[in-house]
Amino acid sequence: MKAEERWQARFRAPRMTLPVWARQAPNRAIYRSNATGTWQVHAWDRGTGTTRQVTDQPVGTAKAAIDPTGQWIYWFRCTEGDDFGVWMRQPFRGGPDEVVAPGVEPGQPGCTIFLSATGAAVFSMAYPGAFTTYLVRPGEEPRVLSQSAGPSWVTGISMDGSFIAVNHTESGDMHHPALKVVRQCGEVVGELFDGPGKGTTGLGFAPVPGDRRLLVLHERRNRREPLVWDPVTDEQREIWLKDTGELEAEWYPDGRALLLVRHDRGRTHLHRYDLAGGGLTSIDTPHGVIEAACPRPGGHVEYSWSSSSRPPVIRSTSGQAVMQSGPSAPASVPVEDIDVEGEGGRIHAMVSLPENGAPPYPAIFLLNRTLWSHDSDSFSPETAAWIDNGYAVVRVNYRGSTGYGSAWRDAVHESIGHTQLADLAAVRAHLVARDMIDPRRTALVGQAWGGYLTLLGMGVQPELWAAGIATMPLACLLTAYEDMPEGRRAHYRALFGGPPSEHPERYEASSPLTYVEQVQHPVMILAARAEAGLSSRQLEKYLAKLDEHGREYRLHTYEAGRASLVVGERIAQMAARLEFARKHV
Repeated sequence: MKAEERWQARFRAPRMTLPVWARQAPNRAIYRSNATGTWQVHAWDRGTGTTRQVTDQPVGTAKAAIDPTGQWIYWFRCTEGDDFGVWMRQPFRGGPDEVVAPGVEPGQPGCTIFLSATGAAVFSMAYPGAFTTYLVRPGEEPRVLSQSAGPSWVTGISMDGSFIAVNHTESGDMHHPALKVVRQCGEVVGELFDGPGKGTTGLGFAPVPGDRRLLVLHERRNRREPLVWDPVTDEQREIWLKDTGELEAEWYPDGRALLLVRHDRGRTHLHRYDLAGGGLTSIDTPHGVIEAACPRPGGHVEYSWSSSSRPPVIRSTSGQAVMQSGPSAPASVPVEDIDVEGEGGRIHAMVSLPENGAPPYPAIFLLNRTLWSHDSDSFSPETAAWIDNGYAVVRVNYRGSTGYGSAWRDAVHESIGHTQLADLAAVRAHLVARDMIDPRRTALVGQAWGGYLTLLGMGVQPELWAAGIATMPLACLLTAYEDMPEGRRAHYRALFGGPPSEHPERYEASSPLTYVEQVQHPVMILAARAEAGLSSRQLEKYLAKLDEHGREYRLHTYEAGRASLVVGERIAQMAARLEFARKHV
């Protein structure tokens, strides 16, 4: 298979997410799949083996849930790909769609929708100047459960609907939130907040009727770890592991044990923790990354797994096969871990080298698309496409990345964007010194936050990068803030310590627009005509400055707002990136 056919085949290979099952009807499940060319929701009756497609949105469907009884499938309708819309539902076996909360204005969703076995549903929406949580009960009009000027979002509802967990910023901020539990009448039952810089995040109530225990992530020891909290008595039980990395957790179906998911140096490890005796058992899984994992009745665990060299599969610790969407994608190459001393501490990075050719290679520094996440040893069609075309791919878990402790994550606040660029420069210098990459042929490539860093790097470090390819980037922070929806504004207020009106110098110092005059090498920008929270005004200002200073650039526009959910659009964008890189890198 030729290189072009191989990398395109990876994008086209059918993929599916881990099936999510109804807690009181284990044979009823939903999953998302890209088998039709866009990511859509599907229903799966595990008893009969039958499946059916539930949604058919042109831009794909990103959020969905199934109620505990297995009667209804919920999803977020967003026809323009701008993450703005309403919640819908449909009977599990099929039937007419209906709006979950008639009369509630369309908005930007907070996380997902949470459902109880009694039919009650809660969800949060962000509007200009307001964050609202709604409660919807069978046969009743939707009502406002809470409303605040600062960010707040629901994180769970107990199985019997009695208790609702809400993260909020009345104390702390959006990145270090406080947590409260309320009744359906709005009465506050209990609150958790560990102080500035120590977030408490709700994960979900025990999946047992009448059980009010809530699973929570805290940061009391400079990393994310779980605890079990009774909001009525305030009894707290912390779960601690001596292993490095950060933890997430999920309930076993009977509420007697927890599945601990440990993220460490770009890999995932599973453990079972029995709440009765405190026993801890490691669960054997292949070396790589687990995107999602869920215990099933009977005690086994199903999980979605991949590695840099092996495409995604759905596995089970029982040894039984779990349904797949279709043929696997072509394999790729494994990564090499490197550790580099930087100005802020030791930096972990992963390097993938082409199978053909010899070092030093042209190199793509592929930047993470979101802040407060991390790159991992997982399968990526984009990474593999670069490798097939002869590039080394470098992924750096710079300051701001999760999985390395709270201090490393929060170090991004020291100088927004610039701390991450310093870490990228340190890794680049290390690889150049080892003759692994060609210093004349290194490029920055990123999407969303990674696109922002790409443009910032092209202006701040022009001597390091031969080209920059930015998709959906923030190019002018001040203008972008003015035009973005309130949910995203809250993220930036937490990041910069307030709005631009309070800290204009911080926004300006971190804005790519400030450094346009220093750009020396070609820039490519890929942007949708309607992208969530990214106005054309801020890009137009940046492009006008490039023109003013005679800088070389290419603009590639596309229709699909949520392009990551449309397979054909992803291939077209990857082809455009490769063409630009062949010319300039």
